[in-house]
Amino acid sequence: MTQFARLSVTGQDGDVRFAFVSGSAALDLAGTLKWRRTEPEELLAGPADLERWLDASTDLPGDVSVTQDAFRQAIGLREAVYQLATDRLAERGFDRRALDLVNGLARDAGLTVQLSDTGTRRTGNIDAVLAELARDAVTVLADREAHLKECGRPACTRIYLDRSRGARRTWCGMDECGNRVKAAAYRARKRRTDAAAAS
Repeated sequence: MTQFARLSVTGQDGDVRFAFVSGSAALDLAGTLKWRRTEPEELLAGPADLERWLDASTDLPGDVSVTQDAFRQAIGLREAVYQLATDRLAERGFDRRALDLVNGLARDAGLTVQLSDTGTRRTGNIDAVLAELARDAVTVLADREAHLKECGRPACTRIYLDRSRGARRTWCGMDECGNRVKAAAYRARKRRTDAAAAS
């Protein structure tokens, strides 16, 4: 499974902004540990952060209570999903421990879906949410036709489904990565132009 050395923790203060840009709830969960290869930044430092992440998600029910044990399970699921996604990207066999963890949770009872005048409503406790996330991971990672990619920004380790026309998407999202890369490239071009003009 994935290892990291230094870890910056940014959760538990209530002002963390979560990004839901991966095209999959399970991959969005995996993205709550940012910059894995350089200076990992943890967005889920405790159960309250996971509760806020669920409240912010449009795919999962909010107002779900998360115990410390359920939180540890969620972090285990997150790391298993990331491991399996990187295995898939590297075109190697799935890590057995990660596979067993995801498949084990996917067997549990999932969310209840109900119809209402405004659409559907999904409900369930944290165990049902984890089962739903595991099933989402199974669906995404089993689809060999899906365009699974890692963000093109070198420091970013977010994995996403590229559903763009011709699968030409480069960044996990424009706000955090695409705009910054473009701005840095513009500044570098400007410096070169200014240096050439000065000489």
